[in-house]
Amino acid sequence: MATMRLEAGTESVSFTDLSRNPKSVAARAAALGQLRVTHRDAPDMVLTTAARAEHAEENLTTASRLFLALMKQDDGAKSLLLALPEVFPWVRHLEGEEVRGFTLELLEALSDAAELGAGEAVHRAIVSWRATARINADPDQLRESLRPLDGDDLGQVEVPG
Repeated sequence: MATMRLEAGTESVSFTDLSRNPKSVAARAAALGQLRVTHRDAPDMVLTTAARAEHAEENLTTASRLFLALMKQDDGAKSLLLALPEVFPWVRHLEGEEVRGFTLELLEALSDAAELGAGEAVHRAIVSWRATARINADPDQLRESLRPLDGDDLGQVEVPG
């Protein structure tokens, strides 16, 4: 399953329009490349052609494999690490090991999205590392996150293996 970013000017139709005039809505989606279908009681959907969705998936797979290949080379890894603040300005609040951890997790998540259709992993990696950066950026939050727990022993944690 490919996740596609909708352009700001993407046209939309209501779900009712789709159910009443499926042929004309499908033709419009094919002509435009994609069409947002709004639904009052459910999340919006995107109607697109299979070819466009397959191209988006192929693009993601290609980019993912390229970035993973770059990470295997010292110069490529250095370039990716240097480029990261351009894409995610908040990484300046992460320490060196955290930036490397974020980069690796992001690239693995992109690979999972491309190879397995697990696009949620990319979103989860970005959101969780951005939250870490937000805490690091606020001295009060950072101090609070680093303070020892007041004797709260929650017991042993078992990790399924």
